[in-house]
Amino acid sequence: MIQTTAAGRKFVRTPDTCFANLEGYDFAPHYVEVDGLRVHYVDEGPADGEPVLMLHGQPTWSYLYRKMIGPVASAGYRVIVPDLIGMGKSDKPTDPNSHTFEQQVSWVLEFIEALGLEEIALVCQDWGGAIGLRLVGDRPELFSRVFAANALAVRTGMGVGPISVPRLRDRSAYPLDPNARLRHWDDFLGEAIALIGEDMSDFFWAWVQFALTAPDFLPSQNVDTGRQTPLTAGEIAAYDAPFPEDIYRTGPRTFPSMLADVDDELNARAWEGLGRFDRPLLTVCGESDPLVGTKRNQNTLTAQVPGAKGQPHARIDAGHFIQENAGELLAQHLVDFLKSNPLG
Repeated sequence: MIQTTAAGRKFVRTPDTCFANLEGYDFAPHYVEVDGLRVHYVDEGPADGEPVLMLHGQPTWSYLYRKMIGPVASAGYRVIVPDLIGMGKSDKPTDPNSHTFEQQVSWVLEFIEALGLEEIALVCQDWGGAIGLRLVGDRPELFSRVFAANALAVRTGMGVGPISVPRLRDRSAYPLDPNARLRHWDDFLGEAIALIGEDMSDFFWAWVQFALTAPDFLPSQNVDTGRQTPLTAGEIAAYDAPFPEDIYRTGPRTFPSMLADVDDELNARAWEGLGRFDRPLLTVCGESDPLVGTKRNQNTLTAQVPGAKGQPHARIDAGHFIQENAGELLAQHLVDFLKSNPLG
């Protein structure tokens, strides 16, 4: 059922029944209101522990971090994992133009402020990386340490790393197409794999258009690609659980196109801010991620951030969804990093 915020934004809320008995995910739900929308988050570990904020990307939700939450909480940290608005158990605006990069940055900042978080250890990946690193550049005083796993900052409106795409301010120009030739992720990958190279611009632009228009695309299809071990049936169901019908899928469909409409000046300023961030930053990237986890992109980030100097940056046997491929190993890297760089 479509609901409307006091400000007039239309949204839907995935029924709780869709999340019953998810494989490997039995965390108690927590909620806070942001901009008239309900945001879900996981909150595990001691309430007075140092806060570790984990931000996911597209087309995932907090389920992506399920292998990391327990080990990090057991190490004594308060682990907070929100579902970005449009994803997971959080509310989902139905207007595709609601999902802009600037809006997502604003929503995450409001979430941080609503929970009163300070001295945050940020863990981020994919769009969670772009959003999180933007906030580090804008508001460095909020963050004590940064753990970037397959993450890179948006530097200008036309590029992130080796990716640049045309401007696209109105996502309704690419409506869902029931007669689309490329309907399923496998259809897309069969053609787009030839576009993968050092410059990922053509591949990413094809991904933008496919995500907006493909009638049979589900988030699990993207997550399951290139894994050393395929997702189980239960994991596939869990990744798709938040999106039982098309009306719930506006977020995952539109997130890629956020790169086509960002504010050049604000992001350039935040990139300069990252150039002054002298608190610890560690990168751990998947060797099989051709998008943002490449050695080139990893070096770009570590060269920009003073706090990255001297940290044991690593590359591990994983793909783009590094938390899914190697969550336990990634958790160990994270705990080691936090303990090696204590507060104060």
